[in-house]
Amino acid sequence: MIPILNEKEMKIMKNNGQKLKQVMDEALTRVKPGVTLQEIEEVAIKKIEELGGEPSFKMVPNYHWATCINLNEGIVHGIPDDTPIKKGDLVSVDAGFYSQDFHSDMARTIEVETKKRTKFLQAGKRALEKAIRQARPGKRVGDISLAIEQAIKKAGYNPVKRLTGHGVGRQLHQEPMIPCFLKEEVRKTPLLKKGMVLAIEVIYTQGEPALFVADDGWTIRTQDGKIAALFEETVALGANGPLILTRN
Repeated sequence: MIPILNEKEMKIMKNNGQKLKQVMDEALTRVKPGVTLQEIEEVAIKKIEELGGEPSFKMVPNYHWATCINLNEGIVHGIPDDTPIKKGDLVSVDAGFYSQDFHSDMARTIEVETKKRTKFLQAGKRALEKAIRQARPGKRVGDISLAIEQAIKKAGYNPVKRLTGHGVGRQLHQEPMIPCFLKEEVRKTPLLKKGMVLAIEVIYTQGEPALFVADDGWTIRTQDGKIAALFEETVALGANGPLILTRN
């Protein structure tokens, strides 16, 4: 069963989402040439603690970091190590914030000091906005998935099929799973109701959507070595439509 939150619980989620936005903003300001992924991780940890929370991702079994940071062909789950960032890199930062029994989750991809991949990144941002507009009571998960798929394919790219968005709340990852493409008829997918909270993710690649897991057991990359990106917001379903909790 997909959890439905009451007004008090929703306020906690909103507070957590706003704090996670501060964490993400702080982390992204440090994404510069010569800075290591571990340094970005340390910035995120410090900010989470300063805001009175805990890193959601450290609660995932066997994952020991507060962030997932991927470069270029990295898709998700990248371990923040001592790799230095270079000019022209695509850097994807994913983080979660836990407080008062609830999680929030968000991700951004940015290009470092160049504008060669602007079209690619804009495609993901537009797809996320279109997906969020479908997150309203009476719609279905499939409406969100279809919006992502259509927007990404129209731009000439490919949604990743083996990774999904998800519900979020008392658990970091909970029902419903939200694919970036339509797997079945919309009417057969879960009905969306007021009080649900979703981590809507747009995960896509410049080339083929096939992927592989690196030797570290976590980092997932594109098989063809072409670039990938990730955009994610935590979104609550209000009576009149979507409420983006990880935005000001």
